[in-house]
Amino acid sequence: MRELIGTCQHCGKNVYCENGFFDGDQKDGALLCNYCAEEQEKSLN
Repeated sequence: MRELIGTCQHCGKNVYCENGFFDGDQKDGALLCNYCAEEQEKSLN
């Protein structure tokens, strides 16, 4: 099952919950796709 959660606040890509797994991340109240969340982590290091 695939359910739309919202859109990434950085790139605008749709973020889904797939079979009970959240396909993204929520940082400081912002919904991010996995790619943008990983890029944000890299930039912090």
